[in-house]
Amino acid sequence: MRYAMIMAGGSGTRLWPMSRDGQPKQLIRFIHRDDRAGAGPVASLLEIAAERMSALVPQDRGYICTGERYRAQIRQALPSFDDAHILGEPEPRDTVNAVAFAAAVFAKQHPGAVFAVLTADQLITPTEVFTDAMHTGYRLVEEDPTRLVTFGITPTHPATGYGYIAKGGPVRVGGEDVGAFGVERFVEKPSLEKAEAYVSSNRYFWNSGMFVFSARKFLELYEQYIPENKDGMRRIAAAWGTPGQRRALDEIYPDLKKTSVDYGVMEPAVNAENASIVGVEMPARWLDVGSWPSYGETITPDEHENRSAGVRLAAHQSTNCVAIGDGADPDHLVSLVGCSDLIVVRTGRATLVMPRASAEQLKALHAGLDQRDK
Repeated sequence: MRYAMIMAGGSGTRLWPMSRDGQPKQLIRFIHRDDRAGAGPVASLLEIAAERMSALVPQDRGYICTGERYRAQIRQALPSFDDAHILGEPEPRDTVNAVAFAAAVFAKQHPGAVFAVLTADQLITPTEVFTDAMHTGYRLVEEDPTRLVTFGITPTHPATGYGYIAKGGPVRVGGEDVGAFGVERFVEKPSLEKAEAYVSSNRYFWNSGMFVFSARKFLELYEQYIPENKDGMRRIAAAWGTPGQRRALDEIYPDLKKTSVDYGVMEPAVNAENASIVGVEMPARWLDVGSWPSYGETITPDEHENRSAGVRLAAHQSTNCVAIGDGADPDHLVSLVGCSDLIVVRTGRATLVMPRASAEQLKALHAGLDQRDK
């Protein structure tokens, strides 16, 4: 039985001030569907991710894992998801626990559950390429439940903010070449020199952060590699579907050890005897919209590589700048003179101005703000 789950728990501090406490990045309606700023309808990242998921599984087997505090907002934004299909975390405990939580729910519903792990902060086009690759992932795990499937994106530049996966020998399904390969190793956010070597080698892919697992196999490895969480997740699973499920989750989940699914399960399983890591190529245009520079890539530039959305932009002798507004006052004019590689974000409550190269420092700024400004 096939299931799918969207991880939508990120706080989005690198997209402040549009992403704020109580308004996470995945619910901001700021993605222009036709790539032309100010033209056509806009959507949130979560809405777009839900549309992608609908091509994989029926509505009753599609789930969203998010912070419990966002449940009401998600129900309002995506009314097709009822409470039973929103897995609300009492507090974030990183991705390995979100995946294990979903695996426990799916395994209880169907012992042979196979599920896709999707994310709420990516844009992937064309959708057909995504869908084909995900169906390949399902087939790989259905044929052999000990496989842990990840998806590789062909790098377009030597990015240092992404993880990489190294390509090994081919893996076939029923003797068919499906564009799958054994994964030799994972590399987390390499130096520029190493990233350049990876891209030129044609043996490395960006790690997309999407997966397909057997629910039972994932839980087995979760208990093997993170034994301190074993009893807690088992108690959550036992309580699920009973009147005590919310109480069990609230009492147990916040004490689970935090780590990512890559560090917690995927990397230790590379050389495991009871599992194998398989990569599937996804030759799509892939954009992880986790920062203002990456958001700028969703907007078509002018002849000077300047981009704007939600505001008007007047730029003189300025290049490669981004001006963004929350859409509340689309006639507001942002004017730039003699600027290069600058990002300006204006909302009704705050304005951000920073060099593009300083985008990673935004988290530090956010951490030092008064709570009322977060």
